[in-house]
Amino acid sequence: MTPAAWGALLGATTAAGLLLVATRVAATRRPQLSVRVLPYLRDLPRAGATAPATPPRSVVAAVYGPLLRSAADTVERVLGGASSVRRRLERAGLDRSVHDFRVEQVLWGLTAFAVAAAYGVLDALADPGGMLSSAVLCGVAFVLGIVARDSHLTGQVRSRERRILAEFPTVAELLALSVAAGESPVSALDRVVARSGGELSADLGRVLAAVRTGEPVSAAFDRLAAASGLPLVARFAQGIAVAVERGTPLADVLHAQAADVREAGRRELIEVAARREVVMMVPVVFLVLPVTVLFAFWPGVVGLSLTTP
Repeated sequence: MTPAAWGALLGATTAAGLLLVATRVAATRRPQLSVRVLPYLRDLPRAGATAPATPPRSVVAAVYGPLLRSAADTVERVLGGASSVRRRLERAGLDRSVHDFRVEQVLWGLTAFAVAAAYGVLDALADPGGMLSSAVLCGVAFVLGIVARDSHLTGQVRSRERRILAEFPTVAELLALSVAAGESPVSALDRVVARSGGELSADLGRVLAAVRTGEPVSAAFDRLAAASGLPLVARFAQGIAVAVERGTPLADVLHAQAADVREAGRRELIEVAARREVVMMVPVVFLVLPVTVLFAFWPGVVGLSLTTP
C-alpha cells in the first residue's frame, strides 16, 4: 500500500472518530423527551414510573462510566466489607456511597497501573526480555493502588477525629456557658453552631437540623453517639441526652466532660513524649555529641601537630 493510501486511511479513520465524538456530544447535550414532557404531566398518575436517569456529564463519563462501575462491582465482590467502608466514610465525613468509593479505588489502581506500565515500557526499550516482570509489576501496582485508597480513607478518619478532639473542649465550654446563662439546650446548640466552625460543629449542625425537623433532642444525640467513632464524643452525646431526659444540670455535665477531654489530651501528650524519648536522643547522640567532642579535641590535636618536630 502506498503512503498516499495510508494517509487516506488514517484521515478517514480520524474523521470517523471525530464524527462519532461530535454525535455523542450532541446526543448527551440534547434534553430527553421525558425531561421536556414530564413537568407538564406531573398531576397524572404514573403507576410504576421511575425518575429519569441522569445523563452523563461528559463524553469520558459516558464511555468509561459503565466499565468503571463494573470494575467497582468486581472490587466489591473480591474485597467485601461494605459495612466497614460505609462506617469509615461516615466517620470521615465524606458524602459518598460505598460504590463511589470503590470507583475511586479503581481509579487509584488504574493510575498506579499506568505509572508501572510507563516504567515497563521504558525498561522494555532497554531490555526487551523483561516483559513478564513488567506485567507482574503492573498487576502489583494496580492492587497497591486499591489498597492505598483504603489506607488513605483510614488516614482521613484519623485526621478528622484528631480535629474533633482538638475542638471538643472549646465547643463543650461554649455549650456549658450558654446553658448556664439560661438558654435551652437547643438554643445553646444553635448559638454555638452559628459561631463556630469545624468538624464537631458540622456534626452538631446536623443534630440541630434533625431537632428542628421534629426529632427529639435525646434521640438526635443518641444517633450522634451511635455514629461517632470517638468514645469521648459518644459519652458527650449520651450525657446531653440523659441530662435532657432526666432534667439533670447540663452545665455541670459539659464542664466535667470538657475537663476530661483536656486531661485525656495531656495524658496522651505525655505518653507520646515517653514513646519518642529514644527517637529524640538520636540527633543528640549521633549529631550533637560528635560535634561537641570534635570542638573539644580538635584544637589540642592541631596544637600537638604544630609542636611536634
